[in-house]
Amino acid sequence: MSQAYLNYTIILEKTSSSYGAYVPDLPGCVAVGNSKEEALQLIQEAIVFHLEGMQDDGQLIPEPVSTSETVRVSLNHD
Repeated sequence: MSQAYLNYTIILEKTSSSYGAYVPDLPGCVAVGNSKEEALQLIQEAIVFHLEGMQDDGQLIPEPVSTSETVRVSLNHD
């Protein structure tokens, strides 16, 4: 049996005391860690748990479709 890999976009948000992470393509799939590294590890585990739960419930696994980009803006006022 071959292993299938899916690459989901995650969003990391830094707060004053922790990092939050969520997956736009998997509503409800979230994690919080004390560091960025911990949040990344926990969201990876949360994704696996989330997808296994979907499979157990007979749901289709959604294809990753979200992407992310950054934009540069200027706040210079004349």
